[in-house]
Amino acid sequence: MNEALKELLDLLDLEQIELDIFRGRSPEERIQRVFGGQVAAQALVAAGRTVPSDRHVHSLHAYFIRPGDPSIPIVYNVERVRDGRSFTTRRVVAIQHGKAIFTMSASFHVVEEGVEHQAARMPEVPDPATLPTFQDKMFELVGDAPEYRDWLSKPRPVDARYASPLTWEAYRDPALRSAETNVWFRYDAELPDDPLLHIVLAAYASDFTLVDTILLAHGMAWGASDVMGASLDHAMWFHRPFRADEWLLYAQESPWSMGARGLARGQMFTASGDLVVSVVQEAMIRTKKSQNRR
Repeated sequence: MNEALKELLDLLDLEQIELDIFRGRSPEERIQRVFGGQVAAQALVAAGRTVPSDRHVHSLHAYFIRPGDPSIPIVYNVERVRDGRSFTTRRVVAIQHGKAIFTMSASFHVVEEGVEHQAARMPEVPDPATLPTFQDKMFELVGDAPEYRDWLSKPRPVDARYASPLTWEAYRDPALRSAETNVWFRYDAELPDDPLLHIVLAAYASDFTLVDTILLAHGMAWGASDVMGASLDHAMWFHRPFRADEWLLYAQESPWSMGARGLARGQMFTASGDLVVSVVQEAMIRTKKSQNRR
């Protein structure tokens, strides 16, 4: 297990400071704001710790309200909205500087039998073992540029393999623009069997590439184009058990963008083709022509 994954697992082990109140921290990096996937993952951990172990999260709906400050802890207040016979509902508010930066509602469900079907089909893409890592692809694009050397040389908790062009490639070659992208990912270490941990890690990874699908459609890239963005809301549905330390294909598309906002959708499949997670996110996407304050 590399140091980046160890650090992430440590970040997700929240400190309980009072009944239904938890405290989380951010990694010690020179970043301007907290990564949205981190806040969502920590909030889900906080909610899960107030729910009986026989109930598993099946959906979450979240709003990113303010940028998170990585220099101070985040306090997560959990509200026990409902404890029913089959479903449990929790609401979590993440607070910094006395203000809410993030809210999330999550629903948990006991295991039940029912009808089954799956209409979604996993896209036909190359096997992840045949694809280069994200770092290798980026090294090919930016070379040994000093401003990217340290960033690319850092270990990452998630091994991501792109089966479609990177935003940087579409930025350089308009023929590669597309509103769809496919990314294999996994956490490259054997993880504990805790089902909530695997769901939390999928939530963390879900925010890495989803907004990029909007940029890809327009040939824009972070750090290369005059563009700024932020996640506005995030929703996930967890359909069946899976492991985040095994390959998952994240098939993503952006059906729409307009008015400084864009919508992106994603589906996560196991290597055998089972649909395990669905994701929808709306993001703020501003170019130099529309630099109004959020």
